[in-house]
Amino acid sequence: MTGANQPIPPADILVVGNSSDDPFAIDVAFAMGQTEDVADLISMKTFANSEFCPRFISDEQDFTRIGSGLAGKTVVIVSTSSRVVSRQTLAMRTLLIARAAKENGASRVILVEPDLYYSAQDRGPRKELGDTLFERDVRDLKKFDGQPFTAKLYAELLKLAGVDCVLTVHNHSHAVQTRFREVFAGQFHNLMPYDIYIDYLRNSNLVKYGPDGEGLALCAPDQGARAFVAEMHRQLALPKARFIQLDKERSGERQVEITLHEDSESTFEEIRGHDIVLMDDMVRTGSTVVNTCQFLKRIQPGRIVFVVTHFYASEEGREKMANSALDEILTLNTLPTILNRDEQGRLRRKMVVLKIESWLARRLREIVGLPVADSSTLYQIDMSSKNPRFIRKIWANDQLPALHGKR
Repeated sequence: MTGANQPIPPADILVVGNSSDDPFAIDVAFAMGQTEDVADLISMKTFANSEFCPRFISDEQDFTRIGSGLAGKTVVIVSTSSRVVSRQTLAMRTLLIARAAKENGASRVILVEPDLYYSAQDRGPRKELGDTLFERDVRDLKKFDGQPFTAKLYAELLKLAGVDCVLTVHNHSHAVQTRFREVFAGQFHNLMPYDIYIDYLRNSNLVKYGPDGEGLALCAPDQGARAFVAEMHRQLALPKARFIQLDKERSGERQVEITLHEDSESTFEEIRGHDIVLMDDMVRTGSTVVNTCQFLKRIQPGRIVFVVTHFYASEEGREKMANSALDEILTLNTLPTILNRDEQGRLRRKMVVLKIESWLARRLREIVGLPVADSSTLYQIDMSSKNPRFIRKIWANDQLPALHGKR
């Protein structure tokens, strides 16, 4: 029975993952109101020759709907990467699940892939292979010489397999966004997590600032992050919060030179003593973010917090970001392995993960035309007890304002 604060079960919508035990997919399904377990809806068979063959489970005694058991239904495939199964394998599984859905009567297939695969392979060796916001010179073309425009291929394969709509989170590539919008005729949704970050900045003790934003500065580490951070600054609606933009110039694979952008809205002197929130879409080696934080430390700020949507960081990156120049890291679980304490390593002392399954389910409900309960949470918090901000206290009715989203 559905309670007043529980989501209405989706009508004719099946939520599955591309592995039967993916906790992210299971949580999205639950947040959507689905009562059936993912493993009861689809069987992930693998033949002796290692070939994958998904099968949507049907009543063995029903011989009247063979090949049409999903007629009129919308199938949602939730795909997240892991350390156990490669992204290539997961991508192929998604293609086969989408084709199985369509060939068994599904009217619509939606892919929810928070971290859209192959987005780093966002252009090819010729100028027509990838729309960019900058003029591609011969050095940029040479970087892709001999390799495919894989993001384009991935979009076309998804469409060919039967995917009708794609949802992702904070995709950074203009070329990828352009291609996916073209292939899916506008049914591509790049969900930006502004409301999640704003809610946490306003309702936690991550940073300190006055009623109008006094003492707070948002920082874009480069031109690529400017639009995102500028919009964050606008939506945060704190008139006295500062906004700075930096420039970075690579002098090597892991060496960058940091300067203040000539059009930055604030100067270094104006943010002295401020808590600084450095924001970006992803982190890999950690070199740039650590160099940036070390550079910002020279202007004697308060805390420096790194907010990043996709935490790809390698062992090298985690080791670098343990640097004392970076006070705390706030990220999302678009790559769910970051929830593992061993994966966090020493960073568990200064890492907070916002779990976005409820937020994704809200957006998915809007897209498929289902009602959204105003009382549902935006996110859940995962914070190690090693983090100094961890609150060791039991609250009545699980009400912990600093650790839960309002909506």
